[in-house]
Amino acid sequence: MAKLKSMCSDAGFTRVQTYIASGNVVFESRLSPARVKSDLERRLRDYSGKPIGIVVRTASEMQAILRANPFPKAAPNHTYAIFLDEPPPPDALEHATGATDEEMRIGVREIYVHYGSGMGHSRLKIPAAKFGTARNMNTIAKLADMAMKL
Repeated sequence: MAKLKSMCSDAGFTRVQTYIASGNVVFESRLSPARVKSDLERRLRDYSGKPIGIVVRTASEMQAILRANPFPKAAPNHTYAIFLDEPPPPDALEHATGATDEEMRIGVREIYVHYGSGMGHSRLKIPAAKFGTARNMNTIAKLADMAMKL
């Protein structure tokens, strides 16, 4: 995470903070989200030698994702938002396979999933989420809080 923080600082982002060792980083930037994404993806590709996709959300978008959680009474560590670059297709959930006790809902640029027995026990596959990245509601709440405090 130190290297990621350094990359962000080198890109000119300020007040850079990382959270847990899964690629979560919060910072300030005057650049557009699209420019932030392309700059960081280029830096990560140069560092790793392969393409690494990232997803960018503003502080207000993170707050909105948290508020829009369609499963507010479910355990936050079993409830995830799968972050996507684009809005999921309206029929995205119709193509899901392997569901048992999972509940799914479409968001703005997210797919929400409550894994009743936990993500580690699930065989759920959502083709529309193939290139997304998932974070549970505890992590989203922490990142939203960090971003709002910048």
